[in-house]
Amino acid sequence: MAQRDTEFYEHEKESFGKFLYNKDEGTVMGRTGSSWLKIGVFYMIFYSFLAGFFAVMMTIFYQTLDVNTTPTYTPGDGSSILAHPALGFRPLPRAENVESTLIWYKSRDDDDVKHWTNSLDEFIKPYEGTQDISGQHLVECGDKNWPEKDEVCKFQDSWLTGNCHKAEQWGYKLNSPCIILKLNKMIDWEPEVYTTKEELPEEMPQDLKDHIIKLTDESDGNMPKMIWISCEGENPADEEYVGPISYSPWRGFPAYYFPYRHTPGYLSPIVALEFTNLQPFVLINIECKAWAKNVRHDRSNRLGLVHFEILKD
Repeated sequence: MAQRDTEFYEHEKESFGKFLYNKDEGTVMGRTGSSWLKIGVFYMIFYSFLAGFFAVMMTIFYQTLDVNTTPTYTPGDGSSILAHPALGFRPLPRAENVESTLIWYKSRDDDDVKHWTNSLDEFIKPYEGTQDISGQHLVECGDKNWPEKDEVCKFQDSWLTGNCHKAEQWGYKLNSPCIILKLNKMIDWEPEVYTTKEELPEEMPQDLKDHIIKLTDESDGNMPKMIWISCEGENPADEEYVGPISYSPWRGFPAYYFPYRHTPGYLSPIVALEFTNLQPFVLINIECKAWAKNVRHDRSNRLGLVHFEILKD
C-alpha cells in the first residue's frame, strides 16, 4: 500500500514538472513560445483599449465640471437635487466623536475649554482683517448697496458682539458660550425673502416675528431682506433650561450675500449665538432654523435647520 502511494506521488510530481516544461514538445505550461507571444499581444491590445476607453470617459466627464468658477449643474437653476440649503455649526466635537452633535464643556478645565475655543479660533481666521488682496473685490454691502457679479460683500469678525470673540475665549470661561451658525454654500441659490408682515409663516416663533416687525417699523415699513434665524429648546424642558440667546451681528443672514458664485474672496455670512444663562449640569437639546420662502424644514434630511446639544459642567 505504501509503495503504491509512493509511486502515485512520484507520477504526479513528474506530470506537474512536465506541465511546467515539456522538453519533448517544447512547451511551457502547455503553450509554445509563439502561443505565449500571441496571447501576450492580445492582452496588451485588450488592456490598452480598456485604459484608453477609461481615459476618454474621464475626459468627457471632466468637461462637465468647472472647478474654478461655476459647475454645469447647480442648485440655483433647479437642475440639482440639492435645492434646499442646510445649516452648520461650530465648534465641532472632538475627532473621536466626529458624528456627535454634543458640545460638552467644563468651564473650570482650561484644557477642555481650549479644545472648543481653538475650533472657533481656526474657523474665524478667514474673517479677520478682511481686505482687498489679489483677485478679490470686497465691498461694503447694505440693503441699498448690493455687490456686482464680480464683487463680494465684506464680513468681519469685529462685527460680532458680546463675548463672541477670541479675546473673550468665546465666552466659554465666562459661562456664556458662543456657537456660530452658517448656511452651506450653494452656487447660484438665491433666497426668496419675506417682504411683508402678512407673509411671515404661522409656525415661525413669536419672538422672531416680533423682532422682524420691530425692525420693519423702524425702517418705515421696509422689511429687511434677510434669511432669518430662530433658535430654541427642542422640547419644553429644553426651553426652560436654555435661557436667553443673543444673536450677532444680525438675527439672520442678509440676502445681499447671495447668491454664492465661487467668486474669489467670498466669505459666508455667519451668526453668533451667545447663551447667556445656560442651566449647568443639564443636557439641553437646541434646534435652529433658517427662515425664507424657499427654505424647507426637514428634520430627517437636516434641511433648513440644525440640531445640537450643549452641556455645561
